[in-house]
Formats: sequence, structure tokens, C-alpha cells
Amino acid sequence: MKNYFSLYLVIPAAFIIGSIPFGVLITRTKGIDLQKAGSGNIGATNVLRTAGKIPALITLLGDALKGASAVLLCRLLSGGEFLEGLAGITVVLGHMYSIFLSFKGGKGVSTGFGVMAVYGPMPAFISFVVWILTALYTRYSSVAAITAFLSLPVFFALLGNSMVKIYFAILLGFLIILKHKQNIKRLIEGTETKIGGKLVNP
Repeated sequence: MKNYFSLYLVIPAAFIIGSIPFGVLITRTKGIDLQKAGSGNIGATNVLRTAGKIPALITLLGDALKGASAVLLCRLLSGGEFLEGLAGITVVLGHMYSIFLSFKGGKGVSTGFGVMAVYGPMPAFISFVVWILTALYTRYSSVAAITAFLSLPVFFALLGNSMVKIYFAILLGFLIILKHKQNIKRLIEGTETKIGGKLVNP
């Protein structure tokens, strides 16, 4: 039996979960203000650039777990695929506009993958492979993220998922690509920094 009161609380809870800035907290232990270092982004790529591989990996896993936990929480309460998708979008928005960082945040890539790992495991896995291959080929994290989330709704559709899930995959992709608008501008200008490269223009 559904507990509707608890389900209604999942959405604000998802935003709070998404707001936890793992990258900022982890780099702070090393005396780094992540919002003022490197590109200023709070995600794993900037943590890699400013603090190294292990902190970046921890950040990536933490951000992904935020996304997965929000969807799992909704699933445990029998919310159904619409509310699960809504919780997933909300946790990503929490990461992008963290209440702990004056409504500033990251681009939502790791958190988005965490959401989709629970919401649509197989499409998420294929899109993650697309992300890895694109990153290895182009050496641009932004290009890899944009390509992966552009392909995500396609894989949802090809694998026979419901229209509800396809629409949420489209919405997630739109939000993440929108957050990469400055990266797209730098790619056009030829000033985007490659993975592991020296920052050219934050």
C-alpha cells in the first residue's frame, strides 16, 4: 500500500540529497576551495584537475549515489515510474542548484548517470559506454557528456521502454546539455580544456 504522505516528501528530499556537494567537501579536506579553483565547477572533472584521481573518483561515486538513492527511495515507497523519474530530475536539479552553495552547483553528469542506473539500467549502461568511448577519443569531458545524454533517450526507445521513461530521459538530457552551454561556446572557440590538460579558459 502506498504511503502518499511519504511519497510527497520524496521530492523535496531528493533536492536536498542532490544538493550535497561532495566535490566541495572532499577538496576542502585538502585545503582547496573548489568553486575558486580550476574551472570552478564542483564535479569530478574539476576535482581531478585540482585535487587528483582518488578525490575525483570519490566525488564521482558520491554524486552518482545521490542520483541512485533518490530513485531507490521512491521505488521503496512504490512511487511508480513517473514519480521515480520526477525524483530523478529533482535530485539532478539539486546538484545543479545546491541549497548549500547559494543555488549554484555542477552540471549533473555523474548524478544523472546515477539516476539512470536505477531508472533504466541497460540504456544507462550503453550511454555510459558511449561516454567512455567519446572521452577516450576526443579527450573532452563535455563532448562525452553531451554525446552520452543525447544518445540516452534513443537507447530507452530502442530497448522498448515506456514513453514516460523516454520523456524523462529527454528532459534529463536537455537539462545537462543546457548546463554545458559555456563548454559548447568554448568548444566552438577552440578554448575548451581537454581531460588532464592545462586549463585554458574557465
